[in-house]
Amino acid sequence: MPLPDTMFCVQQINIPPELPDILKQFTKAAIRTQPHDVLQWSAAYFSALSKGDILPVKERLEMPVATQKTDTGLTPGLLKTLHKQLAPKETVTKEELCQKWKGLCLPKEQLDNILALGNFATSIDWMQFFALGCSALGGTIVSAMKQACEILTEDPEGGAARIPYDTFVSLYTYLAHLDGEIPQNAIEAFLAGLQEDVERQGGMVQPTNFFGPRRVEDIK
Repeated sequence: MPLPDTMFCVQQINIPPELPDILKQFTKAAIRTQPHDVLQWSAAYFSALSKGDILPVKERLEMPVATQKTDTGLTPGLLKTLHKQLAPKETVTKEELCQKWKGLCLPKEQLDNILALGNFATSIDWMQFFALGCSALGGTIVSAMKQACEILTEDPEGGAARIPYDTFVSLYTYLAHLDGEIPQNAIEAFLAGLQEDVERQGGMVQPTNFFGPRRVEDIK
């Protein structure tokens, strides 16, 4: 292939003035998110940036658990990022979810397991998937609900981690029914037991209302 007749010098290359800031923000985002596949994540990052979509970026760096010997895939920070990306739609397609999941370099096997557990088809109720994501993080229902409060809360980090009671009820009842071993009267009794705290807290629930010795046996 012959060389082009026109040769370009450094002075002729037009560098957009916003490029340095774009690269700076990209670098900071990569450090916070720590993607396992930088190339794959970078493609998702710049694709979202070009479309004006929410970026696949964690709010802050998550330190690994000292006892964790293997990569567990989903983390609270990554689930929160997925929530920011997909919650506005309420119902998402399997294709959309797979795309966002892949953009965060999460293992496909874990996604397949959650989808199978929820018996989801092509259309997915995001909050139901979110609940199962919290369950994957916490293991038990009580731990899953604590994760949900900490991810969904609008309180500052380290605060009470309050969420609306209606949201709590929706997530908890979904997980309890899916569990299949918690009778309906036990579900109703547990939720009724929260009423006094909810009324005192202006219709909000926080982990201290249920995450403790007096509550664990009711909802585990």
